[in-house]
Amino acid sequence: MKLGIVGKKVGMTQVFDEAGNIVPVTVVDTSNCFVTQVKTKDSDGYSALQVAFGDKKPQNVGKAELGHFKKAGVQARALTKELRMENTDDLTQVKAGQTLSIAMFEKGEHVDVTGTTRGKGFQGVIKRWGFHGCDASHGGHKYFRHGGSNGSNTFPGKVLKNKGMPGHTGDVRCTVNNMKIIDIKPEQNLLFLKGAVPGAKNGLLVIRTSNRSKTQPTGRTLTK
Repeated sequence: MKLGIVGKKVGMTQVFDEAGNIVPVTVVDTSNCFVTQVKTKDSDGYSALQVAFGDKKPQNVGKAELGHFKKAGVQARALTKELRMENTDDLTQVKAGQTLSIAMFEKGEHVDVTGTTRGKGFQGVIKRWGFHGCDASHGGHKYFRHGGSNGSNTFPGKVLKNKGMPGHTGDVRCTVNNMKIIDIKPEQNLLFLKGAVPGAKNGLLVIRTSNRSKTQPTGRTLTK
């Protein structure tokens, strides 16, 4: 039964593998992850597992949400997240109030990690899209970091979609596929993942078993 789990990014460090090579890893804390609701197609129209993570004072939680936690037998939590399920057989073994553990994963297994990238504010085209800028020739002192012309001719007579322009950078949902689990410490609820994951320290992460081939390279998927 591998449902997935919600955790918090602690930071990055490095460990040594069996061959003595240095491996960069990201440490994820998955403690205090509880099931608050099990949704099924009969009751809600779809199958999902609602989990709660993080600590929060009861006086800072709304009455409706506090009642929802009380019904599940869980103390007030900071965040709630839904994990969509395709295999409904796994949901029959889960009940509200149950604690999720990283014991569901194994060392060497591959997982997909979803988080929110760091927000970088309003950025120009060079930092946002990697434009090389204008030539540093005579008379170009004002246009080193400009994007150049973004118009078009009479046809189509408009700026085309997906044109790289200045704007807000980062702060988007990102999934890193096929990350390898280097080590698991169940007694501390710590998960060691090879490589970097989206977001800054203390960022929320959703970790699920990867359904991709182990030979497929790690990739990133951005969604709004």
